[in-house]
Amino acid sequence: MAKAKKSKLKIIPLGGVDGIGRNITVFECGEDIIVVDCGISFAEVDTPGIDFVIPDISYLEGCMEKVRGIFITHGHEDHIGAIPFFLKRINVPVYATRLTLGILENKLIEHNMRDVCELVEVAAGDVVEDGNFAVEFIHVNHSIADSCALHIYTPAGNALVTGDFKIDLTPIDGETMDLARFAEIGSEGLDVLLCDSTNVERVGFTQSEKIVGAFLERIMFNTDKRIIIATFSSNVHRVQQIIDASAKFGRKVVITGRSMLNVINAASRLGYMTIPEGILIEVGDMKRYNMDQITIITTGSQGEPMSALYRMAYGEHAQIKLGKDDLVVLSSSPIPGNEKLICNITNELLKRGATVLNDDAVSDVHVSGHASREELKIMHRLTQPEYFIPIHGEYKHLIRHMELAKELGMDEENIFIPEQGHIIELSPSGMKKRGNVPNGVLYVDGAGFGDLGSGVLKERMKLSEDGVVIITVTLDSEFNSILSGPETISRGFAYVGEAEEITEQLNGLAAEVIEKCLDKGYCDFSTIKSKIRGEISGFIFKQTKRRPMVIPIIMSVAL
Repeated sequence: MAKAKKSKLKIIPLGGVDGIGRNITVFECGEDIIVVDCGISFAEVDTPGIDFVIPDISYLEGCMEKVRGIFITHGHEDHIGAIPFFLKRINVPVYATRLTLGILENKLIEHNMRDVCELVEVAAGDVVEDGNFAVEFIHVNHSIADSCALHIYTPAGNALVTGDFKIDLTPIDGETMDLARFAEIGSEGLDVLLCDSTNVERVGFTQSEKIVGAFLERIMFNTDKRIIIATFSSNVHRVQQIIDASAKFGRKVVITGRSMLNVINAASRLGYMTIPEGILIEVGDMKRYNMDQITIITTGSQGEPMSALYRMAYGEHAQIKLGKDDLVVLSSSPIPGNEKLICNITNELLKRGATVLNDDAVSDVHVSGHASREELKIMHRLTQPEYFIPIHGEYKHLIRHMELAKELGMDEENIFIPEQGHIIELSPSGMKKRGNVPNGVLYVDGAGFGDLGSGVLKERMKLSEDGVVIITVTLDSEFNSILSGPETISRGFAYVGEAEEITEQLNGLAAEVIEKCLDKGYCDFSTIKSKIRGEISGFIFKQTKRRPMVIPIIMSVAL
């Protein structure tokens, strides 16, 4: 590798430090930059109408000539979902393992970008060199196949990004995590460890994925119901176990949900799944079989509105109607913030007479893909880093991981809790925080992104909380008099009976305000609108204690 002009390595998290995904970390050395992961996070209650959220990469756009490529740890949405939007603005090579690229390729096709993007396939053990960087891919176990940690070499020092991982000694594909390589890195000397913190509060070890397969077989052996299993579409090993158990007990399998179909097609095409011939059937063919001969694999384990399971639960699915002969398995744990959605969908499933199994203390329908405390201790002991940056978790997880590192003997001054956009710099004099870069989020709403500011979201929240009152009036532009109106229209503000009475009062009040403005010679529409808005808002709050959005509309006609 070429020597950097300045022996400094900057590590800049632009996302992934607040527990809601959107993982992206920038590494900068000399005149070279690489990006690790580029994911999305999903909308929350304070972002109504938003499809999902992506990281703001304006800092990278300002120095895009330095950016050498994007290096991906694995194919989950919170690590690859924003890549199409990134490549539209900074088109650089993407380096990832085979399955990850297969999933990403489908996304680029949806964005009509596949032919203009460079996807570079790598395998565990490969090293990619570019400028001041050399990046080694190291196999780890996670809830999706082909996951890797990244060992990043630079003239200023080396860093290890674990990505999402757990230590599974009996993985479905038989490929155990390369613990020997992590031990070698520790022996060679590791400057900085960036480690997954998601499960730091869980004691012991995370269970093997095979636990779920055994439980699924027990379910299918002991029930004569149709089985509907909701899980993450990217959990290829989970889906494989569902298919294998169904085949063992003579069940046909129906796949629903667009993302589920896309991932299964990519995984089977690339050899990551083996699907017995004749086991998959179309949803319309279910009527040819008994209920106990059918397994349905679906999306919607987080209660996502408009997912396939959501439509089944609320009776809106065109072809699948649920009842007492159905057993629904929610094969996932709740993502923080989704608890209410999952509770709602569970209630609806139960109302339809279905039996529901979820991730609780008495069932093994799900195991995590993230390392628990003892596994994290093993990672720290193997790699023996001089400095430590906890990543991938809510702030409380980062703090708890810092405490774990201190328990293992690391000095607190060598541990850095990351903040979005802050620069953590490694130099010959040590590691320190050095200011920050432009950062934030961009909202994706339909086909557009980045064009929705906080003002728009505040307006949407106000509309959702208090509704809207629209007052229209037409003025004679020549004589400055009212030709028609005012007419009040409200939505989401008052009940029908209440609305009729208050509407008449608002019409009269608006007319008084307009006439006073015209009598005083206020002909500027913005001034009149401001007066209407102030008087109407005050009157409504006095009468109802509500604060709807008030929108005056003034039209002018010359007779």
